[in-house]
Amino acid sequence: MKYFTLIVLFTLFSCGNKEDVLLPKANTTIVKNVDDLSPIYIFFRTKGKDTLAEVNRKNSIISTNWILNVDKRLPLRLAIPEIMKLQEKKRTEKAHKNEKAKNYYSYADTIGKNLAFIPFTNVYYKLERPKSELVIFFTKNNEILVDNVVIKREELQSYLNKLPSNTSNQYVFCFNKNLTFGGYIQNKIFIESLKVDMKSTQEFIY
Repeated sequence: MKYFTLIVLFTLFSCGNKEDVLLPKANTTIVKNVDDLSPIYIFFRTKGKDTLAEVNRKNSIISTNWILNVDKRLPLRLAIPEIMKLQEKKRTEKAHKNEKAKNYYSYADTIGKNLAFIPFTNVYYKLERPKSELVIFFTKNNEILVDNVVIKREELQSYLNKLPSNTSNQYVFCFNKNLTFGGYIQNKIFIESLKVDMKSTQEFIY
């Protein structure tokens, strides 16, 4: 019932302001229940031939769990810088800081027909190429390159399993800056399905 209520509130917000956020879609739920939340919206805007990301965070409370509703059409080069600003705001806040409060992206589970969430609290974004690690790169066409070699999605797990022990946890996930946010969330959910032991909490966008 709480999720039906959340979806209704989201709809009322959108309709009341004559605005919509087209959420990413996936066929599984990573997190289904989030309480004590503040919704933040990142809208897809156009101005002439330019695409813009517009943030509405007026209902956000630092001490709560933040739900970022990001339009799936936005390219990462526009969405991620705005997300980084929000992360920095929450991480540096001292007066009302709540160590248990997390950050989530929202998306629509098309199989379960519910609103779902994926956490990104501990992700640190870098708008650059990594310098030395083994790179797992998701292209704007959703291909996967491992050090510039195309690896089939269904073969990535076995490829990682065969890595030498001294490099197995030295890889980083990277994403093309022109990948849509919808594609990014689908890739994030795919990464969640992998059995990996990651040392790095960084993601690179370039």
